[in-house]
Amino acid sequence: MTPVGELRLAIPLGIEGYGLPWYGVLPVAILGNLVPGAFWLLVLPRLATSLERFPNPATAFLRWRSESLRRHHTERFHKHGAAMIALFVAIPLPITGVWTASIAAWTFAIPFRQALPAMAAGVMIGGIIVTALTIAGISLIKVI
Repeated sequence: MTPVGELRLAIPLGIEGYGLPWYGVLPVAILGNLVPGAFWLLVLPRLATSLERFPNPATAFLRWRSESLRRHHTERFHKHGAAMIALFVAIPLPITGVWTASIAAWTFAIPFRQALPAMAAGVMIGGIIVTALTIAGISLIKVI
């Protein structure tokens, strides 16, 4: 559930670090990754509204970041919508997970009912990729 690491860290740790089977680690990592995404999708709009009532550094940062995202990516998000969220989350790199996708969904006003399934699809795809790479890497290391 951690930002940056998310399932990209949980899956290799569960499989190699704790010796758990991949078919047990993958669903738990997916569910654990979706919890903060759902939380932020529900909380971020209310939090942003509350923060904007009082001038502070967090408000300035949120405003700056959302304006920057809108300026550079609005056309793509309006054209592809929630599919962009799924693709973004599916890429197994740091900073491309559900935490950042939640901010993007809020920034581009993608409704919860569209954003959460898109994030879930992306998490599943990313989880499968990370699991396959982890198992392949472990097998390769054993051969060497």
